[in-house]
Amino acid sequence: MDQFLRYAFIIICSSFVLGGCASNQSLQSNTASQQYSPVEAAPGSAKTEKLWQAFERYQGTPYQYGGTTARGFDCSGFITTAYREGLGQQLPRTTSQMLRYGDVVHPQDVKPGDIVFFRIAGKDQHAGIYMGDNRFIHASTSSGVIMSKLNGYYWKDRFSSARRFD
Repeated sequence: MDQFLRYAFIIICSSFVLGGCASNQSLQSNTASQQYSPVEAAPGSAKTEKLWQAFERYQGTPYQYGGTTARGFDCSGFITTAYREGLGQQLPRTTSQMLRYGDVVHPQDVKPGDIVFFRIAGKDQHAGIYMGDNRFIHASTSSGVIMSKLNGYYWKDRFSSARRFD
């Protein structure tokens, strides 16, 4: 019985650690090997082009809880790095801080560059950068830095809100 409790404790602790930016990419139809160009998302948008450049620089970088470098990112670490390097803008470090300090954007008004949030296990704990054409870039636990579709199988019912940092 002691061994069972030890395994249960390890599983519960692991789920809390990995839940900070949870994702299940295997349920999505997108693959990390796909390439996307800035022109496809928002023609003429300098902001979007700079964010695409950050994505291309880090695409495939593995997920690392608390990560903020090319060695590994969590979802908010990737967002803050993309904004800082691409736009010269400092954002709050965590998803909860981004939710608190960003300007609320109604779902029908989401624009490229807005931060989109997803409710997983009853809590807003995953985020990405909306890039237009129903796509967002983010750091997933299973595939690292990738692009996904808002209406993808896994994400469509988990989208919860969006914020803008201008």
